[in-house]
Parts: sequence; C-alpha cells; structure tokens
Amino acid sequence: MSAVLKAENLQTFYGKSHILHGVSIEVEEGELVTLLGRNGAGKTTTLRSLVGLTAPRQGKVEIFGQDTTHWPAYKISRLGVGYVPEGRKIFPNLTVLENLSVPMARPGRWTIDRIFELFPNLGERRNSWGRQLSGGEQEMLAIARALLLNPKLLLLDEPSQGLAPLLVRDVFRVVASMREEGISVLLVEQNARFGLDVADRVYVLNDGEVVHSGSARELAADEQRVRALAGAGTEEGESAVAAQGVTTA
Repeated sequence: MSAVLKAENLQTFYGKSHILHGVSIEVEEGELVTLLGRNGAGKTTTLRSLVGLTAPRQGKVEIFGQDTTHWPAYKISRLGVGYVPEGRKIFPNLTVLENLSVPMARPGRWTIDRIFELFPNLGERRNSWGRQLSGGEQEMLAIARALLLNPKLLLLDEPSQGLAPLLVRDVFRVVASMREEGISVLLVEQNARFGLDVADRVYVLNDGEVVHSGSARELAADEQRVRALAGAGTEEGESAVAAQGVTTA
C-alpha cells in the first residue's frame, strides 16, 4: 500500500501559542487510522493543519503524493479530501436536502439517492430544517455532505461528541463501512475504546506531540496502557461497545 496522507514534523501555532510540536502521521490507502488524545492534546489542530485551515509554520504535508502544506482548504478538497469538522457545522436554517446540495458534488458512487439509502432517517426528514434534527441526525448529515464529494480520503473530528450511546453505535458503523468503500479515513476521537475498535492503526497525541503509534488491535488489548495514554472515555466506550456490538477492525 502507498501513503495517501503523510505529515512530517508539523509545527503549528495559534498566534504565539505553540500547539503542535513535530507531529508526524501517515495514512495508507484503504486504511482507517485513529488519532487519540485528551482534550487539548492537539487533535483538532492536527486536522486543521492537514486540510489547509491552519497552516503549519514548519513541516510538510503530502496528500496523494502532492505537497499541499500551504494550499488553501478548497484546493485540498478538490483533490478528493472530505472533512467533517467538530461540532457538525450544518446549516440550521436549510433543509436536509438543501444542506446536501451545498457541496459541489464530484462524480462518483455517492449521490443523494445513495446517501438516503445509507441514512434512511435523513431520507425521511429530507424536508426538515437542520435545526430540527437530533444530534445523531446532524452528525449523519455532516458525514453525508462530505461523502457527496466522493472523497478518496475522509477526515472526521470527534463524530461521537455529545451523542447518546445508541447513536454512537450507528455513527461508528458508518465510519467503519467507509473502509469497505475504499475510502481512507483519519478519525479524531476522544473516546479511546470506540476509536480503537474501528481502526487499523492508532496515533496518540499528548501536549501536541505523538507519544504512541502502532497497531490499534495491540493497543486495545492493553487496557492499562490505553488508560495511561488516552485517558478519558475508555470505560464508557468499552461498556457501550460490548452492549451494542460495534464491528471491530
């Protein structure tokens, strides 16, 4: 397999605040990689650095073999990169169908009809305002909007945030299915157990540095190390996974 995303030694700042300290990560073709870490570890900043929203001051980003380090976000998106930001960012005063019509769709398998097959709730609520959707439905809508770009690489930031356990199960099943569709995925997640159970490989951030990288399955088998490295979310995620039967990698 070849790398579809490669970041080396990212040094990213917000003003004078130094957030990322030499972050290097890689996602190979057809792979689902999870980026874990506590609140404030630098996970969201890493994604923003990768997709052109907060350019690193030093380091290099390559996507599909092209140096995209200082590209604007719209240009990176045109390469076939989908991004689902933290907090969903849907349009509350547009209907579901109107929200799905916002992206400039790229040719490919993902169409609005296919989106409604994957997310039947959205199909049933196609004429509902975004603000009328539940948190889970809003997350599904945010993912659906990114899929209409027919991405080859999908980056998701905290898709389980604020969702009830039953909805988290549905979201993670969809995320895991993206790999089967041939989409490479970089998933940022605070809930360590869920993030590990769907991933091939894992990186763990702490204070803007990568403190662990390797097999997700191997790390998941060492509960004590998961707690030490990733902290919050392990117990809740473990019990929810057991109760709900989320498919593991």
